[in-house]
Amino acid sequence: MKIDSGGRLHHSDDGFQFIPSPNYDDRPEGVEITLLVIHSISLPPGEFEGNGIIDLFTNQLNQQAHSYYATIAGLKVSSHFLIRRDGEIIQFVPCQRRAWHAGVSNWNNKERCNDFSLGIELEGSDTTPFTDAQYSTLTALTQCLRKHYPITDIAGHADIAPGRKTDPGPYFDWARYRSSLQKQHRDQIFDRRE
Repeated sequence: MKIDSGGRLHHSDDGFQFIPSPNYDDRPEGVEITLLVIHSISLPPGEFEGNGIIDLFTNQLNQQAHSYYATIAGLKVSSHFLIRRDGEIIQFVPCQRRAWHAGVSNWNNKERCNDFSLGIELEGSDTTPFTDAQYSTLTALTQCLRKHYPITDIAGHADIAPGRKTDPGPYFDWARYRSSLQKQHRDQIFDRRE
């Protein structure tokens, strides 16, 4: 996989699609992409493989489809990428643009993490382990992004919005993810996790 000059991912097989979200804007001028934020999401909560996430990120969520949807009606959010349970990647926002994934956030004493980050959503929850396919795809996507952008830190949504967010949650295996990245990037700084 590779990123083109417009910030769009290109993948050699069928495990990728681009579905544009309207929920983005321009990054501040001169700001570099230095942070990768890992999220998790499922819609309806705890359910996988439907179109709820896509509908949320494209402002097409049907409030009548599930009782939970009324609680997030009108929410304007997006992420750069979603990795589904089977490892499929969906891109919603080009990397050069600022996706609305982090909300009120702070990393290394810098607020507004959307300005300098990329967001990757994993289809999952705080109560379910992630799949082997998701770890494999996440590792490959991270390596691709690190080749194109000066990413120095990787954090969870809970790390940049403590007390407000819990994702990617206790079932995300940071050690496994770190180990898979370090096999090819031993000399790069990962994040502040020990």
